[in-house]
This record gives sequence, structure tokens and C-alpha cells, in this order.
Amino acid sequence: MLVTRVLVVDDEPGVRAALERGLAAEGMTVVACADGRSGLEAALTGAFDAIVLDIILPGLSGYRVLEHLRAAGVHTPVLLLSAKDGEIDQADGLDLGADGYLVKPFSFVVLVAQLRAMLRRRDAPGAAPRVRVGALELDPGSGAVAWGGAPVELSPREFAVLHALVTLPGPVVGKDALREQVWGDGDAVSLNVVEVYVGYVRRKLAAAGAGDLVHTERGRGYRIGAP
Repeated sequence: MLVTRVLVVDDEPGVRAALERGLAAEGMTVVACADGRSGLEAALTGAFDAIVLDIILPGLSGYRVLEHLRAAGVHTPVLLLSAKDGEIDQADGLDLGADGYLVKPFSFVVLVAQLRAMLRRRDAPGAAPRVRVGALELDPGSGAVAWGGAPVELSPREFAVLHALVTLPGPVVGKDALREQVWGDGDAVSLNVVEVYVGYVRRKLAAAGAGDLVHTERGRGYRIGAP
């Protein structure tokens, strides 16, 4: 059985020690770093199955560590830790390529559940086929989106939101279903973060000439298509 290797990057000694003990008890191997630069150096090796990354770090913030990782093509799942519970902070972190977000103080049980959910998504077999809805085309393999043949630039998280909107069953996709599909855990983010991302997608599609393609059904969720 393969052992899950987790990199913990946090400047609080108590947090590092608690996570090292707790994750080791869960059968995981843990390497811990106390600052952003050493954390980035370790993460760039690609030797880890998951990374637990604090946002406020000496040397280099967690946001910048994550940004450098994704720019370097390292797609190791990242769970961000933050003392801030603002929805925009969550959205910013997720938009940079994080796979989860927890606010301190956090439940260790929830942290482990998020880590395992991230690893399951990473290991899911096969790529989904291309999806067409009228002039809208999505390619899950490359993360590309086009409207009428012209590319639409979406972040990976925005792509996941749009893909869920066009593939989940039913004419209307509820916010809870959308959150579970995109973030993989009912408690990973607030429903307001879901709204923020739907807003990002709506504005980018409109700027690409798609008009008002994403509609809000009050009290029910969202619908793709003509008014």
C-alpha cells in the first residue's frame, strides 16, 4: 500500500507539530516547513501527494507559493489555511489553483476529510468528453472553453463551475449540488463563494459575446441557456 506524503507549510510551531502528529496517526508521511521559500523549494520537487499551505508566511506568502507552483506546472493538490474567513479571500485562493480552503482554528477531522477528497479527485480515472451547448464548447482534457469558436479564458475553478452547470442533471443546478461537484465537500466553501464564481463565469462569457447565458432561478439555483 502506498503511503500518502503530505507537505505542511506553516510558521506556527504548534500547528506544524499537531499536524505532524495527527497526519502520522492517519498513516501519512509528513514533511514540515516554517516559511514560504523553503515550502516552495520542497513543493517544486513534486514529491508530495498533497500540500497543506498557510497563507500568512514569512519570506513568501502562501498565495505566492501557490502561484509559483501552478506556473511551474506542479499540480499537487493544495489545501490553504487562513486566519481570514472572508469570501473574497477564499475565492482568490481557489482561483489561484488551490483545491480547498480552511479557516483557523479548524477541525482536524475536517482537514483530513478535505485532504482525502482532494486525493480522490486527483486519482479519478479517465477524462470527460467534450461538451457542446449551442455555440458553447468545453474541453475537460485541456480546460479550454470556446464560444462560437473563439476562446474564452477561464481559470481552472471557473472552468469546473461552468462544466458542472452544463453537465449536472436537470434544467436547474442548485447551489449545494454545484458546490459539492466543484469543491468536493459540502463544507469546503460557503454558498456565497459559489455565487462569486458563478458571477465570474457569467461576466467572462458575456465579455466573449455569449450574452446572458447563465441565469439565476431565484431560490432554486442556476440555468444555462436562453432567457
